[in-house]
Order: sequence, then structure tokens, then C-alpha cells
Amino acid sequence: MSLHPVDTAIIVIYIGITLALGLWISNRASRGLRSYFLGGNQLPWYALGLSNASGMFDVAGTMWIVSLLFVYGLKSIWIPWLWPVFNQVFLMIFLSIWMRRSGVMTGAEWITFRFGDGPSARLSHLVVVIFALIMVLAYMAYGFLGIGKLAAQFIPLDLAALLHLNVFIPASVAADPSSLAYAASMTSLNEKAYGALIVFLTAAYVIKGGMYSVVFTEVMQFTVMTIASIGIAIIAISHVSPEALRAAIPDGWTNPFFSMKLDLDWSEILPSANDKIAGEGYSLFGIFFMLVLLKGVFTSLAGPAPNYDMQRILSARSPVEAAKMSGIVSLVLNFPRYLMIAGLTILALVYFSPELRAMGDDADYEAILPFALREFIPVGLLGLALAGLLAAFMSSFAAPLNAAPAYVVNDLYRKYIKPDAPEKTYLRLSYVVSVVFVLIGTFVGLFLTSIDSFVNWITAGLYGGYTAANVVKWYWWRMNGYGYFWGMLAGIVFALALGMPQGQLAAIGIPDWLMNPLNAFPFFFLACIVAVVVGSLTTQPTDMETLGKFYQRTRPWGAWKPVREALAAKGTPVAENKDLVRDLTNVAVGIVWQTSLVAMPIFLVIRHVPGTLAALAIIAATSVYLKFNWYDRLRDYPEDFTPDEVSGVAGAAKS
Repeated sequence: MSLHPVDTAIIVIYIGITLALGLWISNRASRGLRSYFLGGNQLPWYALGLSNASGMFDVAGTMWIVSLLFVYGLKSIWIPWLWPVFNQVFLMIFLSIWMRRSGVMTGAEWITFRFGDGPSARLSHLVVVIFALIMVLAYMAYGFLGIGKLAAQFIPLDLAALLHLNVFIPASVAADPSSLAYAASMTSLNEKAYGALIVFLTAAYVIKGGMYSVVFTEVMQFTVMTIASIGIAIIAISHVSPEALRAAIPDGWTNPFFSMKLDLDWSEILPSANDKIAGEGYSLFGIFFMLVLLKGVFTSLAGPAPNYDMQRILSARSPVEAAKMSGIVSLVLNFPRYLMIAGLTILALVYFSPELRAMGDDADYEAILPFALREFIPVGLLGLALAGLLAAFMSSFAAPLNAAPAYVVNDLYRKYIKPDAPEKTYLRLSYVVSVVFVLIGTFVGLFLTSIDSFVNWITAGLYGGYTAANVVKWYWWRMNGYGYFWGMLAGIVFALALGMPQGQLAAIGIPDWLMNPLNAFPFFFLACIVAVVVGSLTTQPTDMETLGKFYQRTRPWGAWKPVREALAAKGTPVAENKDLVRDLTNVAVGIVWQTSLVAMPIFLVIRHVPGTLAALAIIAATSVYLKFNWYDRLRDYPEDFTPDEVSGVAGAAKS
């Protein structure tokens, strides 16, 4: 499809403004590493929250959720718990405050704060850097795949042919340029070529401007995306009547609740949708939901992974602002995003289903989003929507790209090689590291074909491997650096193994059902817990001075009695955190609040009045509850914090 000149102009102007803004403010990032990676801890919480929301409004994820809503209907609101999306609730209630009290710059630096600086802590420090860099590459490759698929649908230039990329097509396929296989190969090469082009444009402003560029451009990007989302929802409502939608969906599509089985039968409307449900393993939806909830709770209790979440928490001006930042993400992200998702989905349900039926077993559900945009969004708004989706890609790509040099430069080079180098040296090395990661992430993305399968590996495999060691570190004083190292190492090994091709897994005797990372999660989670406990109890505990400093400043709830007793014996007693029940109750209410924020815009777009009113009532009731039991009780530090302790945290943040 050829874009109208107006749409093309909007996209070009948007790219120009983004690059100009990112480069214009980059001088603020050149003041030092803390300015580059954390914005000097001067960025307001609402800007960080909008930036975080923009980073989650990614193209690949939006394509994935559109395909889920298309097939699973309102029951799809539970599937993103795979990430888990409700980790933002745990962060806003208590974990962001605990994390920000450390005053450190990266997750690996936090490990030193928790375990000290001995041999075991250095091993832990190293393994978390390795995990963080694997995650950075995974997110960059994931974003690359989504933006390439979108761009190839709308830019008429055959970039693959222009660059003579057909030399990469196997000879047997290249022998017949008129075949469907040749056309499919060229389409795939075009997607990857456009993905690489947009990746390098995005990298230009992120590498130069660091966190300042990331946050300020993402606030603008979120604004563009919100306007486009509202416009798409209005168009969908005007084009799709409730009667037309009912004719295009199976019974139960509008019901978010479920029994043990999914109970959605597409056989009379779109048989390939039934095949998709069976292939993804969601037919026994009750079992799937229990696994997702189990994994989601533990992963959320582990705290933020070393990615954009953690960097923005550490960038906040204070612990309370870190909590507010995490809270605003759910509030501002879900409504506009799901307006767009619901609008594109119902347009595709009514008008794209015949084309999907014609594809038969090869139906491409990831093509739903480009189809709906191409066929129904008018000139001007299409340019804005594409600019918004491009903005979403830039956001989701920019955040991990900013995190990569933080770990390499601050946590490896500065810590172990040149601790006293000039700040300019660290900044120049950060630019080099960013370029290297752009190249590697793009290279990895070249080998990906399916967003859905890669999402499954990231959410259940990669995050699953992170979970065990990082749950225990907050809540059990006896866990030491060796326990953390062995737990994380086991998790990384399991995650990488689950990312192997299924043929290789079958060859070593892994049964089919265990190749699904979600099914495998309970088993490798237990294995990682064993590694943590054995590694900790067979070695010496972390020295009490380090534990005392960590507990005094962070003040988590959990099994910390020996540390409190040691502090009291030294004449520095500290109060126990007794907020466990209140925090977990607030979390439960917060998850209901967040889920209603997801369901309400979908009900609104499909004009389901009872569902819309019920969701609004739940949002209102839970908001009032959280106002009195969470927001009004936020404190930067415990009441027994001394002025010296407060200034110590502030000093760490400024150093």
C-alpha cells in the first residue's frame, strides 16, 4: 500500500521532531553517568510514569494483544498476566519504595548493596549483569521484529530488492521468482530491512541523550499515541454495529469469565482460530490461568527486572515518587492502549475474517493490526497512528538500549577495570557499547519469525529464570551472594535451554508438554529455589554489617529477625515492618483495579453497556480504597529513620 503524501509528511515530521528533541536535550546527559543513565534524579515522577507507559506501548506487543483479543475475546485480558502486567501493582504498593531507598544506579549495583563486596557478591554482581544484558538483547530483538512487520505493510519502496537482499534466499526458492515461497521470503527480508533502518534512526537520539532523551521523547510519543488511539476507537465504533460484531464472533466472546475449559468454538466462523487456541495450549484455560497466576505472583514479588522498570524507579527523585511513578503507569497506559486494540480488533473481526478464512491453516493473525489500519483509518489519522506506533517502537527500543551501557560501563568497566576514569571516558564508552548492542540486537532479530512464540519465551522462560533468586533476596536474611549466584545461574541456563528449537529439546528427551516455558515454570522454579537454599546454607552468611545497612535503609518485611537483633545489640534498634497484610491486601485490590482499567475500554468500544458500567463501578470503588489505604500512607522512609540515614540515601543518589 502506498501512503498518501499527507500521511508520509506526518511521519517524516514526527521522526524529525523526535530526533531534534532527543539531540537538543542531550547536553544535559553529558554531565556524568548519573545524568546519562538516571537523568540526575531530577525527572518528575509523572514524566517518568508517562515514559514508562510509552515504553510498554510497543508495536510487537500491540500486534500480539490484538491477535489475542480477536481470537479469545474478553478472556484475553488475563493472558498478558504472562508478563505479568500486574507487577506494576506490586511496584506501586511497596517494591518501588524499597528499591529507590537504595540510592544506587543499576540493578547490579543494588546487588553490592544487598550482599556486600566479597567474592560471593562479585559473583552475584556478574551473574545479574549477564542476565540484564541477555534481557536487553531479547527486548531489542522483540521490538525489531514488530516494527519491521508494520513498516513493510505501508512503505511502498521494495527495500529488500533495492539492497539486493535476495542473495540470502535459498537457491531452491530463488530459482522460481514467481512462486509463493519466493514472495514470502522477499516479504520477510523487507520486514527485516525496514526493522534495521528504524532501529538505527532510534539509536541516534538514545545513544547521544541517555535517560533525558528517552524520557522527554517518550512523553511526546505517548501523547501522539493517545490521540491516535482515541481516533481509531471512534472510527471502529462508527463502522461496526453491535449486530455486525455479534455475527462475527462465537458465543462467549464478550464474557471475560471462564470455567476449566475456554468454551469458545470458532468452527463455524473461522476454523483456524480453533487451531490457534489448541496450538497455544490455552484450551484448558482454568489450568493456564492458575499457572499464570502462580508465576505472576512470584515474579512480581521478585521486584523489577534489570530493564526499563528498574531504571525509571532508580531515576525517581524520592521513594514516594518512585511509587507514584509505578502507579500512574497502569492508570494512563491501559485506557488509550486498549481503545486502539479494541478498535482495530472489531474492524478486523467484521472485515478481515474472510481473508483469514481464505488463508486456511496458514492464517497470519499478526497481520490483523496492519490490515485494520490500512483499510479503515483515513488520511491524516493514519499518518498519526503510524507515527504513534513508530513512537511506541522507539519507546520500547530506547529503554533497554539505555540500560545496556549502564551495566557494561558502570557495573563492569568502572567497577573492575578503571574505577577512577574521567566521566567523559565513561560517556564515550557508553556510546560505543550502545552501538554494539544495536548491532547485536538487530542481528538476533534477523532470525526471529513469530512474535507470539518469542513473547512466550521472554515471559515464562527469561522472567521465569529470574524469579526464584530475586524473590528470596528481599524476604530472607540468610540468603547470601553464593545462593543468589547459583539460583540466577540455574535460571539463566533453564531459560536459554527453553529457547532452543523444539527438535533439539526432543532429541535430549524433553516431552512435548514441557517444551512450553509456562508449563516448565513450576519445575525450574523449584530447581532454582533449591539452588538458592543449598548455595546459601552451605556457605557463610553475608556479614552482619552489610545486612544491617541494607535492612536499616530498605526495611522490607519478611524473615529479618536476626538482623534486627544484631542492630539492637549494637545500640541501633530499628522498627519491624508490620505492613505485610496491608500491602498484600492493597496488591489484591490493585490487581482488580488494573484489570478493570483494561476491560473498560474494550467494553466501551464494543458498546457492551453492562460491562462498561460494571468496570467503571469497580474502578471507582477500588480507587477510593487505594486512596485511603495506599496513597495516603506513602512515606519516603520509616518513621524511625534518622536525619543521617535520610541524608545518606540522598548522598548516594547524588554521588
